[in-house]
Amino acid sequence: MAASVQLNLRSFKAPFNLKPIAKQFSRPGRIRCAATTPTKRYSITLLPGDGIGPEVISVAKNVLKLAGSLEGIEFSFQEMPMGGAALDLTGVPLPEETLSTAQRADAVLLGAIGGYKWDKKEKHLKPETGLLQLREGLKVFANLRPATVLPQLVDSSTLKKDVAEGVDLMVVRELTGGIYFGKPRGFGTNEKGEDIGFNTEVYSTHEIDRIARVAFEIARKRRGQLCSVDKANVLEASMLWRKRVTAIASEYPDVELSHMYVDNAAMQLVRYPKQFDTIVTNNIFGDILSDEASMITGSIGMLPSASLGESGPGLFEPIHGSAPDIAGQDKANPLATILSAAMLLKYGLGEANAANRIENAVLDTLNRGFRTGDIYSTGNKLVGCKEMGEEVLKSVDSPVPTAI
Repeated sequence: MAASVQLNLRSFKAPFNLKPIAKQFSRPGRIRCAATTPTKRYSITLLPGDGIGPEVISVAKNVLKLAGSLEGIEFSFQEMPMGGAALDLTGVPLPEETLSTAQRADAVLLGAIGGYKWDKKEKHLKPETGLLQLREGLKVFANLRPATVLPQLVDSSTLKKDVAEGVDLMVVRELTGGIYFGKPRGFGTNEKGEDIGFNTEVYSTHEIDRIARVAFEIARKRRGQLCSVDKANVLEASMLWRKRVTAIASEYPDVELSHMYVDNAAMQLVRYPKQFDTIVTNNIFGDILSDEASMITGSIGMLPSASLGESGPGLFEPIHGSAPDIAGQDKANPLATILSAAMLLKYGLGEANAANRIENAVLDTLNRGFRTGDIYSTGNKLVGCKEMGEEVLKSVDSPVPTAI
């Protein structure tokens, strides 16, 4: 198995960061056959999931194959059921065979899970439970969620242009601890005989220290600013969080550390998002804040994510949901999944050249005016999921970039 990106600092790659490509020149729109003889081979587990998941995974797979072949990389793909699709097929949201296949792979690419069809299932049978089990089974504790307002899409943001323009931040979310996994949890009754539901927010020192170090490393490779988000004025778990993040800061004198309460952070993200470089926070706060940050960019359909552990395969997925209302209609935006494939190459396999091909291809496709419905504006060409994928493929294969 290829070595995954280690979070022990040395082999950790520079943070994912889309940058505008320079002025470009015309080229034929033909797909070339790769002339490079494969020198490296990787196994990828594909988990299409539910809703639009199969559509966007199909597109991303094609882009991943072409970018890899042009860089001498060969992939073997194994598609496995997960989420609602797995429930229908096997009766559980994460079959043991799916997890074991994912654990043996060099990287895992996930589409989306869930949908109205399974909303009334018992908790242990919900698609979302399968996702939590997958993260736990792969031991991926660090979730990286970049949010960059691309110059081509600044007008798609719901914020004023002068607020959204230039936003480039990274949310580092702790992924396998906190209230989503804490015990005790469950249902019961109180002294009045009323039904109650309860969950536990709990963090240990080592859980906080390891995610803090990941965040400091990322901030060091970005603009050297790290904001730790907590609720230390109320929650004991957050008090420990702040204490440990502050202690770890002594290892990174070149990174400027600040602290912010989560309610203020949520407000600041829409008031003045450019103040943020790197944000580190716990599981539940990271879930909420990263989705909020995604909308600054104009569409949740644009944002990828990477989930990494100390060893073993990483998990790469778009942060959008399964969107069952548009599933099967060729309306989905595949760019978040395509960019997740780029993160897979960069963070999961250390294949920066192939990753850069994909990142630049996405920018080139946007420069040429192609838009899915979620990012469409007058003057651009409205396309569906498949056609957007085809245009990205042209740009991946382009010997010189296309004219703006």
